[in-house]
Amino acid sequence: MKLSMTKLTKSLLLATAACLAFSAFAQSKKEVTFAHQDMIVPLRTVMESGELEKATGYKINWRMFGGGGDVVRAMASGDVQIGEAGSSPIVAAASQGQDIKLFWILDDIAEAEALIVRNGSGINSVKDLKGKKVATPFVSTAHYQLMAVMKVNGVDAKSVNVMNLRPPEIAAAWERGDIDAAFIWDPVLTKIKGNGKMIESSKTIGAKGFPTFDGLIVNAKWAAENEAFMVQLVKILAKADENYRANKAKWTADSAEAKAVAKWTKADVKDVPATLALYTFPTMEEQVGPKWLGGAAAKAMTSTAEFLKEQGRIQEIKPSYSAFITDAYIKKAMAK
Repeated sequence: MKLSMTKLTKSLLLATAACLAFSAFAQSKKEVTFAHQDMIVPLRTVMESGELEKATGYKINWRMFGGGGDVVRAMASGDVQIGEAGSSPIVAAASQGQDIKLFWILDDIAEAEALIVRNGSGINSVKDLKGKKVATPFVSTAHYQLMAVMKVNGVDAKSVNVMNLRPPEIAAAWERGDIDAAFIWDPVLTKIKGNGKMIESSKTIGAKGFPTFDGLIVNAKWAAENEAFMVQLVKILAKADENYRANKAKWTADSAEAKAVAKWTKADVKDVPATLALYTFPTMEEQVGPKWLGGAAAKAMTSTAEFLKEQGRIQEIKPSYSAFITDAYIKKAMAK
């Protein structure tokens, strides 16, 4: 049966309208996948409260990953739009040309990562690591610091058996007695301290010229298309950090905040207050200042890139890492 021109035109118009409606629906879909890890930070209270979802109307798929390397790979595949990672995996992603922006310093690692040596291992200094088994997640901030502190102390990395293990694997290997030392963060850090001692921390190594941080990165194109969400996100992040800074004494092991952090990180709630105290959480003003997004973060990323190239993890060092940093969303949040 043949359609008349009028009927054909109507059919085409209806089809076109349907396509436009579907396109508009797809574009207006408010959904984002947010990759997180087990770092013990105030952001976990936001995840628990649902405040971000309520404020933005977005559906947020919170997905937990074992390390920053896994996070940046998921972002490269397009499965994740926003993720938290240490400075080393962020630099690796930027150096490989990923379309990402560092937009928030989740924390100054300070004393929250450390080199712990097993009691009875005979290790009393970095120089004693020769011939020992030392575990750390490769391409992490902990790995960067481990290699940096060995270099500072004149220890040839080839003389140490540096093993690539994720946090849960480190906890299991420590329990079995398979490793002599580990450079790691909480909740594993606290667990292994019970049968070990700290000989270096991220704070002491940072003072030697190798600062590290955890940050939030976002797919640059997605962020540009969802600016209102990004601005609201940094407002809520700043609020959560301020809540902690102003009420540290109230974030006890039996508080709702500590329980939320423990739930999302699988940490023991009794360890949460002490672990939070190891980090420093910059204010919005500090975030955009010279110590972080306003300058020093790019310099820290360059020194990290040099390390990663030495390790054969990246092929090239970018002329400047400031192109992978933005303070735009924080400044807009501060202006409102």
